[in-house]
Amino acid sequence: MVAVRLPDDVVIAGGGKIILVVLDGLGGIQDPRFGKTELQVARTPNLDKLASESTCGLLDPIMPGISPGSGPAHMALFGYEPLEHNIGRGVLSALGVDFALTEKDLAARANFATLDPSGNITDRRAGRISSDANRKLCEKLGQAIRLPHSVELFIQTESEHRAVVVFRGEGLSDALSDTDPQKVGVPALDPSPLLPEAELASEVLRSFLSQAADLLKKEHPANAILLRGFAVLRPFRSFGERFKLKAAAVAKYPMYRGLARLIGMEVLPACEDMDSEISLVEKELPNFDFFYLHVKKMDSHGEDGNFEEKVKAIELVDRKIPSLVALSPDVLVVTADHSTPSLMKAHSWHPVPVLLRARTCRVDDVASFDELSCARGGIGRMPTVHLMSLALAHAGRLTKYGA
Repeated sequence: MVAVRLPDDVVIAGGGKIILVVLDGLGGIQDPRFGKTELQVARTPNLDKLASESTCGLLDPIMPGISPGSGPAHMALFGYEPLEHNIGRGVLSALGVDFALTEKDLAARANFATLDPSGNITDRRAGRISSDANRKLCEKLGQAIRLPHSVELFIQTESEHRAVVVFRGEGLSDALSDTDPQKVGVPALDPSPLLPEAELASEVLRSFLSQAADLLKKEHPANAILLRGFAVLRPFRSFGERFKLKAAAVAKYPMYRGLARLIGMEVLPACEDMDSEISLVEKELPNFDFFYLHVKKMDSHGEDGNFEEKVKAIELVDRKIPSLVALSPDVLVVTADHSTPSLMKAHSWHPVPVLLRARTCRVDDVASFDELSCARGGIGRMPTVHLMSLALAHAGRLTKYGA
């Protein structure tokens, strides 16, 4: 199926409420020990019941065979064609920590990492150091590093091993290669300009990395910093303008809060657990038409290669499903942004399961919410970008197209 833009003239104001639950990294592949994916192994009576009352299917975040980053995968979920609206991770991370970006800023996502004596990466996440340890490292770098060409440096903790680095100056292009190879057993990559106009930014970046390497070399386990997702801020047409929805985001992790903020959603206060998040949605239900609820842990355990913990995270979510159903939204969607199979320890191209429950849906014969069962559902297999129009239709927010 070819992804096409939803025509503006079919979107209408008014209609039902939509809750979109995104279980980050939910999809998996069969583990040889069980012959099943994490979702198939997990005990999910509530998700299974919900699937039996819904229409189900599979979604390709970008297109078949393409492993998505979190940014484009979420843009597709929000109805933005991901190949046209690819946002650099740096901008998302900066907005997620409420950093006030300007037109002079070049932002990057940073990972504190561990190098062995030979300079090879042994852990891209430095053992998932605490946020407090991260803050101390950010302060150390921010106070000591001085950049050429009067470029200002801002470095701010995101969470655990993640941080945001912002370079502020004239003429800084984001056409730069990442220094994070996104695998272990190899050294960090040398930064290089991808276009001639990025030569200045590349020089600034090399200076930053050289100084950071000297400052971190005696630290443990975070004795290095890796950068990726270089980006400058670019305007986007807002979610509310496109879909005539007053939208709220409920997300704990900064990047996802930043993504929601970028497209004009109101970002609600961060909560510590899913119970608190559902209570917040219940409280705000009269005030918004659309809720985006993000749940992270499946992705983290998948990236760590921890099949058992990913199963436990799925089961924990399952126990919260009755509370979500009790909110009685007109449309309830449960899906994922992408797959993160534990066996691969990374995002993958595998399609993700989706269920949509609404009064107007054609209930199919899917009785289990997992990758194989949902493949038999009434939605079939389609690009994620079409999910938003389907949710709007079931909420009574689309009118007829053409005469």
